[in-house]
Amino acid sequence: MAGVREDLEAFAAELFDGFFRADQRRWGQVYVRGLLLDGRRKSVEPMAAKLGEDGNRQALAHFVTTSPWNPAHVRARLAWKMQEAVQPAALVVDDTGFLKDGDASACVSRQYTGTAGKVTNCQVGVSLHLADDHASAAVNWRLFLPTSWDAASPDADPVKVARRKRCGIPADAGHVEKWQLALDMIDETRSWGIDVPLVVADAGYGDATAFRLGLEERKLAYNVGISSRLTAHPAHARPVTPTYRGIGRRPVATYPDKPMTVKELVIQAGRQAARPVSWREGSRPGKGRSGYKRMHSRFVALRIRPAGREIRQATEGAELPERWLLAEWPSTESEPVQFWLSSLPSGMPLATLVRLAKIRWRIEHDYREMKQALGLAHFEGRTWNGWHHHVTLVSVAHAFCTLQRLARAPKDAAQG
Repeated sequence: MAGVREDLEAFAAELFDGFFRADQRRWGQVYVRGLLLDGRRKSVEPMAAKLGEDGNRQALAHFVTTSPWNPAHVRARLAWKMQEAVQPAALVVDDTGFLKDGDASACVSRQYTGTAGKVTNCQVGVSLHLADDHASAAVNWRLFLPTSWDAASPDADPVKVARRKRCGIPADAGHVEKWQLALDMIDETRSWGIDVPLVVADAGYGDATAFRLGLEERKLAYNVGISSRLTAHPAHARPVTPTYRGIGRRPVATYPDKPMTVKELVIQAGRQAARPVSWREGSRPGKGRSGYKRMHSRFVALRIRPAGREIRQATEGAELPERWLLAEWPSTESEPVQFWLSSLPSGMPLATLVRLAKIRWRIEHDYREMKQALGLAHFEGRTWNGWHHHVTLVSVAHAFCTLQRLARAPKDAAQG
């Protein structure tokens, strides 16, 4: 245990070196140590009770809630450290819910969260992770501000708007769609010198054409989930320009056939187009060589041209760009069950497309560990800054655990 504490002190000293004051550096390390202690609750009071001579509840509460330190500085140092350790194949965007009983905390509203699988009273945090199959790390966060908290929105709730000052929400913080928060985080993370040329996300982001176009503008490849109703043309489809008769505006090239949904395109290709792929070892015992069950299924990969008004406007009537459509079609199912859209090169092997699409399992693992073991959802403060401080410190604690696992046994770390 003494060696682990020394490792933690060195790790925290590196990440908190940018703090101007020595007491901030001290309480940052103590707070992270508290998050790593055994215990079901990781809010300030129970942590203070377990920290012995460092268990100053008031100092810990002040550090996480009101101390004027910028979490972006810590996140940048964390990203530099974890980029070297993880060697990420992708930047992964995701979001998670923070369930709340009351409505006094910043940005709490009745909204959908996958954490509960329904609309409920919660905060929603959008996160950005460096990920590869063997490890991952959350390096950036945004707190989603619903329209009910935005005074400029027609859906503003006067009670919640009045609560903004008490919660310390910056005056210029308004409602921003989650996909735009994701692009903002990507921009910030790249400004730190983190260069990962692939972005992975679920259909909550992949269905947003503006998100995909934003990645293309940034010259970033993507492999994102999409819903079955997204429309596209087959790759062989070509636009036709009607003859110009010299009157009015010149006609724009259009595709003669209506686009189909991606589900229809895959079904048209047929079950025979599905190929078996295994992409990683799971965490449950099985009959594999290592003793762990291999994750496997059947997949169809097609070249398509995504359709839609926003894409047509972006291409200005030119030929729609080709993309990969990847669909999972298990042998036990009568139709495909999951879909992804990718801008990776046309020669990409099917196994690589599948592995990168499935890399999001690492982020589900991150959330589970941060919530169950490190107190991600246990913050009891109500302020905007307090939330951002807490999730940053939990990310530091999680990164420390990841580094410890990698140092012990890289394969164990991959299996989580």
